[in-house]
Amino acid sequence: MARATGGTPAIPADRGRRLAEVILADSRRAGMGPGSRLPTERQLAADLGATRTTVRRALAVLEAEGQISREVGRGTFLRDARWAPAGVDGDGGALDGNGRAAGPVTGVAASADGQASGGPGGSAGFAPADVMAIRRMLEPSAMRLVVAWATAADFQEMDRCLAGGEQAASYDEFELWDLALHRCIVGASHSPLLVRLYAVIGEARHGQSWGDLKRRSASRERQRQYRADHADLVAALRARDADRAVVAMRTHLARVSSHLFGETG
Repeated sequence: MARATGGTPAIPADRGRRLAEVILADSRRAGMGPGSRLPTERQLAADLGATRTTVRRALAVLEAEGQISREVGRGTFLRDARWAPAGVDGDGGALDGNGRAAGPVTGVAASADGQASGGPGGSAGFAPADVMAIRRMLEPSAMRLVVAWATAADFQEMDRCLAGGEQAASYDEFELWDLALHRCIVGASHSPLLVRLYAVIGEARHGQSWGDLKRRSASRERQRQYRADHADLVAALRARDADRAVVAMRTHLARVSSHLFGETG
């Protein structure tokens, strides 16, 4: 597997994701809340028996998801839980669209070093073509709900994700912010069912098959195109222009699909 050139190291996405969940669960069990400062990377690595590289990746995941903020010279702090992505909470339970626990997640086990195991039916095992087809069906239609219900706070979070993508120093960093932005946009629909459905897509995008295919298709020019697509999409949503937002999402996903699978139409 190729390594990224700077920024977050190129390591398996599921390892960083699972370790991120462990860090979050441990902080909650310790009674930490928004504004609490997390231990240093070195201390987390020692406490969890993980490498600093994997810890760094896990913190990048949490930052992109809005779970933490990292402040130069001060440290890493937990953010308000309302920005947590729906799907999995820090204790391994499912969340609904409002961040409330909705029962356990099955089929996936995590180790302290972020290793994940899941049966053949696990979401991380879905074929990339299947994931992309469902995304192209679901996400454009969701834009009308986002236009109707997105709040000022939602747009602030979209702007945070756009900025993260612009500043990404590697493929892996950009992919984290790409996923975070799409999750944030769908979350702005304020539909608990839609958010839960999209959480499965997010988990599939953490899978090795998707990651390997996306990495092989990646280039600086394509990332530039994706950033421009994202900016156009958020601008359409902010303007409350549903038709333009639907077209922007369709155009973006068609571009991604063509890069992944060599489609021309």
